[in-house]
Amino acid sequence: MENFADRLIATIRRKNSCVVVGLDPYFKLIPDAVKKKPIISHKPSLEYAARVILEFNLQVIDLISPYVGIVKPQIAFYELYGWWGIWAYAETIKYAKHKELIVIGDVKRGDVPSTAEAYAEAHIGEVHIDDIIETAFAADAVTVNPFLGSDSLLPFIQTAKKHNKGIFVLVKTSNPLSGEFQDLLCGEMKLHEIIAQKTHEWGKDLTGKGGYSAVGAVVGATYSQEIEILRKIMPSAFFLVPGYGTQGATANDIKYCFNPDGLGAIINASRSILYAYNNPPWKEKYGINAWKDATQEAVIKMNEEIREVIVNVK
Repeated sequence: MENFADRLIATIRRKNSCVVVGLDPYFKLIPDAVKKKPIISHKPSLEYAARVILEFNLQVIDLISPYVGIVKPQIAFYELYGWWGIWAYAETIKYAKHKELIVIGDVKRGDVPSTAEAYAEAHIGEVHIDDIIETAFAADAVTVNPFLGSDSLLPFIQTAKKHNKGIFVLVKTSNPLSGEFQDLLCGEMKLHEIIAQKTHEWGKDLTGKGGYSAVGAVVGATYSQEIEILRKIMPSAFFLVPGYGTQGATANDIKYCFNPDGLGAIINASRSILYAYNNPPWKEKYGINAWKDATQEAVIKMNEEIREVIVNVK
């Protein structure tokens, strides 16, 4: 099995798309047509909510899979519904992989080594039960939190290497107050720059044939000035870039995420794709009754915008 970064590159080239669709199911925004489907119509409950979410995800994946090759389910939106939500999360991953999509589990895990090992095996590894080997979630990559230090990430790195999976380290996140800690000066460098240096070091042993590492970085599009610096610190890391669309970042904000070869970044959008029917111009054009048309057009438009950025980078 090939290195995760090489698989990522192959998927990007096959779909001609660097877009990641975040599968963040806000129950109240899911169209009523999905909620009323006969196979899942019964009184509101955790099971009902989870089945609605799964049905919505399956329809979304069918819509977007001709245009993109990567999805990113955020586990919090599934944990919200307890055991049934976790079931929907697992089934979503299973279906996305059936459609030959790369799945990034947005789980933001990080803990002491023994606990980190359990997280890593659960999400990107395998579980040994007596003489039986099972996979719990089987994502292709996960997001990880470096706050506890290198020993908290080593189990993820080792598991990724063993199973040809990937990790994306939180380096500079897209939320407005990320700078409270991430921008603190530690000597002559900001904390997020130090994390970027470590991310580059962690990835050296997981570099694929295409020159990119299976250890990537989460870098928010909402901080375009920092992106150029981080790209120089981590030349071989793929950037997973949140903040595009609903959070306010535009195509122009992400141009420095990419290397001259047109690779090096995958751009995430969730609400602006999943619920495009609720945003202009599709709100006026379609409305909720034609939410699928809105989602499809939003994906196509985002692809076009990012391709234009990449052409200019080259």
